Amino acid sequence: MAPPVARQIIGAIDSIIGNENSSQNEGLQRIATLKENTRYFRTKLRERGFAVIGSDDSPVVPIMVYSATIVVEIIRSALKQKVAIVGAGFPATPILEARVRFCISSAHTREMLDQVVDVIDEIGTRLHVKFAE
Repeated sequence: MAPPVARQIIGAIDSIIGNENSSQNEGLQRIATLKENTRYFRTKLRERGFAVIGSDDSPVVPIMVYSATIVVEIIRSALKQKVAIVGAGFPATPILEARVRFCISSAHTREMLDQVVDVIDEIGTRLHVKFAE
């Protein structure tokens, strides 16, 4: 392992357990907030009819759109509304399992998450990518 990578890992662990300049409560609070944000965001997307996959606790939140062409259009449409989304298609996924992914953070507020859900809801309706309804 490269020394800079090892140092970054040590720094993250120190932050979580409260060493150096942070308190233990701060690291644990960030983890709790990340879990809450992740579950909230996943629930809101499912309520809007999106096929959300992956672990409910994972802050990487993929929704299935099944078409690489649609992935590109979703990303473009979202960027116009100042929402950044990551796309994944073949060869990273099977050819008919293209998806977009959201990366949730403990720094996101409920208002931010709701805004993204509204943006992706409008795009999803327009592009007919709500497969869980």
